[in-house]
Amino acid sequence: MNAASSSNAAPEGATQAAASTTGCGPGTRRLAARPAYPAAPQPVAQPLPRHSHAVGGLVPFSTVDWPGQLAAVVFIAGCPWRCHYCHNVELQTRAARYDWRETRAFLETRKGLLDAIVFSGGEPLSEPRLPQMIRDVRRMGYRVGLHTAGIYPLRLADVLRHLDWVGLDIKADAQGYDEITGRRDSQRPAQACLAQLLSADLDFECRITWHPDWLDETRLLALARELARRGVRRFAVQGARRSPDSPPVRALSAPALALLMQWFEEFAYR
Repeated sequence: MNAASSSNAAPEGATQAAASTTGCGPGTRRLAARPAYPAAPQPVAQPLPRHSHAVGGLVPFSTVDWPGQLAAVVFIAGCPWRCHYCHNVELQTRAARYDWRETRAFLETRKGLLDAIVFSGGEPLSEPRLPQMIRDVRRMGYRVGLHTAGIYPLRLADVLRHLDWVGLDIKADAQGYDEITGRRDSQRPAQACLAQLLSADLDFECRITWHPDWLDETRLLALARELARRGVRRFAVQGARRSPDSPPVRALSAPALALLMQWFEEFAYR
């Protein structure tokens, strides 16, 4: 589904042909055909060379990956962390499943239908050519968003001036970070990335996937209060789910929600 077809029953690329079939008598006005938008690229049949851009997936239209923006999402395959709740396990290993040239050509056709392109993952900063990919879509006139866990501070610094929005995943408090990520000293680079965002003139959101078995409510509130104290204005708590369509395993208490809404300029509970 895309911005042009979200309110119509016909799938993308379909034409309004009913008026040209039987039943149209003399003087009947025919409906104009809808433009046939190119279909989204498909995964490659044969593996691409190892040096190819590690595009692992594509969502042609999303309203949730950048709040307030109609965006396509380009997923980068590859992430050095092994978060036990990861819902994109297939994107942990670097692989080029989509041809970037085809993906780029498709995004050209969406100009005027979308506001932005979001690079997600996996961990998009694991792709060495991400700066060029960002410049490619910027030249098309898109705004650019980035989802990151804050693993590569130097790479974030390299692209920060080309970004319009960042969604930074906060995994836990200092006590629980390594247990979530499966890697030692994993909070250090994430904190360095947060420091960059706080000092940049850039819109960003911090968000955490929350389950009380990983981080009880008291620790969650202490973490959130510290983020607010440091200057984070937008914060989201994403309830852990057993599947994408299921409700959160545990709901935040009403007092906790009230505090979070009080501490942040914008707070979302998803």
